[in-house]
Amino acid sequence: MMRWLTAALLLATALGAWAEGPKNVVFILIDDMRFDAMSCMGHPFLETPNLDQLAAEGVMFDRAYVTTSLCSPSRASFLSSRYAHQHGVLDNGTLMDPALPTFPQELQRAGYETAFLGKWHMGGESDDPRPGFDQWVSFRGQGVYVNPQLNVNGEKVKRDGYITDLLTDYAEDFIKKDRDKPFMLYLSHKAVHAEFQPPERYQGSYADKTYPHPSSMADTEENYVGRPDWVRAQRDSWHGVDGMYNEKVDYDQFVKDYAETMRAVDDSVGRVMAALRETGAADNTLVVFTSDNGFLFGEHGLIDKRCMYEPSIRIPLIAWCAGVAEAGARRQALVTNLDFAPTFLEAAGVKVPEQFMGHSFWDALAAEPAEPRPAFLYEYFWERSFPQTPTVLGVHDGRYKLMQFHGIWDRYEMYDLENDPDEMHNLLADFVTTTEAGTLDNRIRGQRGKDENAAKFLELSDKLNQLLKETDCRPEPVWAVNP
Repeated sequence: MMRWLTAALLLATALGAWAEGPKNVVFILIDDMRFDAMSCMGHPFLETPNLDQLAAEGVMFDRAYVTTSLCSPSRASFLSSRYAHQHGVLDNGTLMDPALPTFPQELQRAGYETAFLGKWHMGGESDDPRPGFDQWVSFRGQGVYVNPQLNVNGEKVKRDGYITDLLTDYAEDFIKKDRDKPFMLYLSHKAVHAEFQPPERYQGSYADKTYPHPSSMADTEENYVGRPDWVRAQRDSWHGVDGMYNEKVDYDQFVKDYAETMRAVDDSVGRVMAALRETGAADNTLVVFTSDNGFLFGEHGLIDKRCMYEPSIRIPLIAWCAGVAEAGARRQALVTNLDFAPTFLEAAGVKVPEQFMGHSFWDALAAEPAEPRPAFLYEYFWERSFPQTPTVLGVHDGRYKLMQFHGIWDRYEMYDLENDPDEMHNLLADFVTTTEAGTLDNRIRGQRGKDENAAKFLELSDKLNQLLKETDCRPEPVWAVNP
């Protein structure tokens, strides 16, 4: 009873704080940041004092995920609260339809002053201003770490300095502006995208450190029992530990460069929070920190992202809001990148468009939700430039996950994350060999009622088909319309 009363009190406090007026929104999006790339998450040597403080004062979500682990599709989902097959950004070269409703456009219409600073990366190399922003600072494609050329409100500007620091300069200036309206700041860092380049002040700071190799990184039969053949074959590719960007990168140096580059991100978070406190805006601002996807550091012999393994799709998520967020809390609620846009709009008191597919996690800042979030769909579409990873359609319910691969003759994967968090034991391994993959569904359906793994496969497979059907946005065909 006391636990229920405490949760109710926290929720009432949060709703009361919201009633005082719309919240400012600061959204900090990092590129390719692992969920555990913080000292407060147990990284063996990376120092992140500002992120640690943000987590200590805010709420950490332990089960936050992206629905496509690739930069542009994921970023479009953050903006539009829609799956990739709905918003149409299936790769890193597609421009998102400007007619799609996005949270910046909705906030701008509601009277917010809005700013986008950093990496947009949708539409090839274009850095032109996009709808929904009063201030725009961006760069072409992936940009560069040092001395970038920026597009500042449509004007090309050459700047000297380190990109993470420069973007933070713009963020401080925007926060400190005199204004009589709420604001939304979308700070989208280039870091920590490869090839990693730390600022001079941190170069070599971890030269004497060693990042422990994950046990699943070893090229042993034990690590690949029951896995699809494509996973082991990818070891020698651009995205494998034996290929490593065409063998241009050493693994041990790679992880140190990553950590040293992350230190500037932590500095940026500290500067943003200091600016909010200095101006008094911290009393009425929701700050959300996350990444556009996860990142593999050798798990299953892979690096980078794209696949549906946990380090690839799981992202860091810290939400900070004075008087609303339960300081130091850890939430187990399932969150996806579709859920950010409705959360920002709810914090602002703005109606959520019907087209948004996500579920706001605003109330979860005050207390663990009573109802679990529904399972979510994962999708990745094969890229000609990086053909080693097949198309993936999957479903994740928080404990179990199913991965189905398309365009390749190989087995599916299913894991129980509660009992197998490192995804070492494919629950479908006993049902099918590679050469029998085409008969998988029939073989498992033949075990209906006889095997619990078969039953779970059928349940998840049905859920996957249901999600695809529920999120199908194709217009009704002409022949189906009544005359």
